[in-house]
Amino acid sequence: MISKNTIDQVYETARLEEVIGDFVQLKKSGSNFKGLSPFTDERTPSFMVSPVKQIWKDFSSGKGGNVVAFLMEHEHFTYPEAIKYLAKKYNIEVEETEQTNEQKEQANERESMYLVSEYAQKYFSDTLWESQPGKAIGLSYFKERGFTDDTIKKFGLGYSLDEWEAFTKSALDQGYQLEFLEKTGLTIVKEQTGGESRKFDRFKGRVMFPIHSMSGRVLGFGGRILTNDKKAAKYLNSPESEIYHKSKVLYGIYFAKQAIAKEDNCFLVEGYTDVIQMYQRGVENVVSSSGTALTPEQIRLINRLTKNITVLFDGDAAGLRASLRGIDLILEQGMDVKVCTFPEGEDPDSFAKNNTYEDLVLYLEENAKDFIQFKTSLLAEEAANDPIKRADTIRDIVHSISKIPDRIKKEVYIQECAKIMQISEEVLYNTLAQIDKKGAADTFKKQNQEQKAFEVVKSDPVTEKVDVQFELERKVIEMLLLYGDQKQEFEDLVLKENDEGDLVLEPETVEAKVYEKVFLDLQEDEIELANVNFRAIYYKLIEELNAKEEFTVNSFLSELDQEIVGEVSSILMEEERYTLHDWERKDIYPKAKGQGVAQLVGETILTLRCNLIKTRIKKLQLDTEGKNGDNSEILEEIVNYLQLNKLLNAKLNRVLS
Repeated sequence: MISKNTIDQVYETARLEEVIGDFVQLKKSGSNFKGLSPFTDERTPSFMVSPVKQIWKDFSSGKGGNVVAFLMEHEHFTYPEAIKYLAKKYNIEVEETEQTNEQKEQANERESMYLVSEYAQKYFSDTLWESQPGKAIGLSYFKERGFTDDTIKKFGLGYSLDEWEAFTKSALDQGYQLEFLEKTGLTIVKEQTGGESRKFDRFKGRVMFPIHSMSGRVLGFGGRILTNDKKAAKYLNSPESEIYHKSKVLYGIYFAKQAIAKEDNCFLVEGYTDVIQMYQRGVENVVSSSGTALTPEQIRLINRLTKNITVLFDGDAAGLRASLRGIDLILEQGMDVKVCTFPEGEDPDSFAKNNTYEDLVLYLEENAKDFIQFKTSLLAEEAANDPIKRADTIRDIVHSISKIPDRIKKEVYIQECAKIMQISEEVLYNTLAQIDKKGAADTFKKQNQEQKAFEVVKSDPVTEKVDVQFELERKVIEMLLLYGDQKQEFEDLVLKENDEGDLVLEPETVEAKVYEKVFLDLQEDEIELANVNFRAIYYKLIEELNAKEEFTVNSFLSELDQEIVGEVSSILMEEERYTLHDWERKDIYPKAKGQGVAQLVGETILTLRCNLIKTRIKKLQLDTEGKNGDNSEILEEIVNYLQLNKLLNAKLNRVLS
């Protein structure tokens, strides 16, 4: 268990915008920050961060919360993991009591796999630095590659002994379960006749490259064999598992994320050593797809940090052709792509190793071409004087342009292609239209098939009714959160009989804090919030506002269950949705939220009362139905309620039919 003192310190120290800024590229928007949703695929920002309230809201997925909730949602951390991550980031010492064996057993499968992977990384690293074979084989290899001690330690590189079960035996001796060693793919288990199983290390005799998540957790490994064994694969990766999905991971993203956001560009290379060598040379905004074909999920990972990708290729022509497919995927995500090739016989690893930082940066700046220039020059060379190949090349380029969502960019690229390929723009536009038309037809056909597959009998559409009670209770919570400890002058309404004998509401001015006014009014009317979550938040809020001299949303959220934190942040950030539209730029200036607090509180309470009166009247009317006896008392009560409802609505400037 982590001590309350540590948790309080973490909440007080952690800055939400800094933590989220490690994962999402944020831009200033008034007093808030906005960015692309890290939970959905989108091109228009709908993700808002409030530094003042220390909460965030993702309007595209509906998720929201505080700093801990973000880490739990984005990195799939447990609550203790999120606290420990923040403590490490802000150099806070974690005080905790020792876990019992029972608590260790209760750790979920996912966490057990993370723990096994983290142990493996430490084991391989220790083997590299401390064992004789590790130093002689593994460390020598890394030194030959030109990696410094600091770089080797930073990336957690290691060595797996050339023995059948050295790692597996060590892990089992340390109490790690074979089930999770097998599920992470670190150990291969083969059943044998007679019921016994044989266990051996997957990465036997390889130098090890740990693969980290964006938050720095070890997900899996890449292992390179150093012998000339033709039967064994040169590189071997961890198999797919509960924690490692290679199509959703980029090697080096943990080390590169801040540099990518800062430089507003990401260099994409092919291998582990390309990443490490360039990082060591000083170009830190570099990641790799780890030898797999680039996937949309990997591109979206970069898209959260920057809109710009520069793909780095070596001189291998066959590799270039295959990689062009990846460029189309990047374009499809609405990103800007540049391509840079290295001189023949060079790759990012060797070029970074043999050149200074200044030379490397200069080369990248001077040789990075826009994708259209690169693709046209590459394919035009191959087509040479063959008219058929030339036509295919032009069609291929236009097909890539068709992937771009931005119409202006499409037009610019069409003009560029026409110039380079010496063909009329009209022909290219017609070809583009045909491709777009075919794409639209295919999409329509697919949608039509899906619709037929799930066709149901159509009925009249039912308009969803607004739950007035829910919205009013939500507004009560919002007022308490935003203005609960503010002192205001309120206009109280007292029911009196005038000289003519009619009931009237006379105003009386009182000074009180918002939470006091709300609590006393609801208590006077014996109003209990109907929504379970709102009721729990309401009593917790009243208690906090009454007990503490200085109330802050951040400290209040730290006391709540994480399920309720999401509800609270949604309430607080709902109004921020409209700042995404930049109304001021359209000369529309919405009223500031803090204006007219006393009026807002008074009108909300009055509306809540009116709604309860209407509910009460309906119940009384139902009581009279089907009854033949004397209903005069009930009818008199209904008349009184109707009269009171009329008075309250008049005060709210509403006309009743």
